[in-house]
Amino acid sequence: MNPQLIGSLKRLRLSGLISTLEVRLQEAAGNQLSHAEFLELIVNDELAVRDDRAIARRVKKARFRDTKTIEDFDFSFNPSIKRREIHELATCRFIRECRDVLFIGPPGVGKSHLAQAIGHQAAKTGWTVLYRSIFDAVAELMQAEILNESPKVLSRYLKPDLFILDDMGLKKLPKQSGEYLFEIIMRRYEQRSTMMTSNRPLEEWGKLIGDVPTATAILDRFLERAEVIQITGKSYRLKDKACRKKEDRDKGEK
Repeated sequence: MNPQLIGSLKRLRLSGLISTLEVRLQEAAGNQLSHAEFLELIVNDELAVRDDRAIARRVKKARFRDTKTIEDFDFSFNPSIKRREIHELATCRFIRECRDVLFIGPPGVGKSHLAQAIGHQAAKTGWTVLYRSIFDAVAELMQAEILNESPKVLSRYLKPDLFILDDMGLKKLPKQSGEYLFEIIMRRYEQRSTMMTSNRPLEEWGKLIGDVPTATAILDRFLERAEVIQITGKSYRLKDKACRKKEDRDKGEK
């Protein structure tokens, strides 16, 4: 291939086109493609590579705890989770409408998986996403307050199209958590979408936060435009643990 052409393409940062150019030249010659058809192919190759890179950047920036997708979620294990409802959320219409989502239910039933899977789908379709556990978010905001960097850190939670706040209810939160959470919910209200997961009933949020009035204010604002998805049933983690034990027993018996 012409080294001068490759050099020019590199200067133009058309690496996607470079990676497929040899194949496309052979394809054009073999199928007698017109100049316009050949140009369309190589331009689409470049766009595909750029789209893939943009998705990878958004997924990395989201800081998901795990790589989860809707495709690898086992809907058959828990009938209380409506597949149609989850797929509707995966269309990201709720993000376009600046609505919120709350997954609530006991530990291990798939709340975090679904939240991250929907977040992953949102990142793939062009939305900016940030995932944080409630504990990490509170710790960062507390540290920022000590360092006098609260506005900078808070803006990190306000900018994404979708902010996923996971693990509400695993344990009692530090003092001032309610103030931080209220600030985030209040300032994102009707401007951006927020998704939360909780292991505890809403009436216990006051105890978790240590401030009943603030918890009430948070829920009043958040639930006004939120879709609440209640999940019941068995734990996926316990199911997986039981399967692993069975596999180990089967191996031992061989």
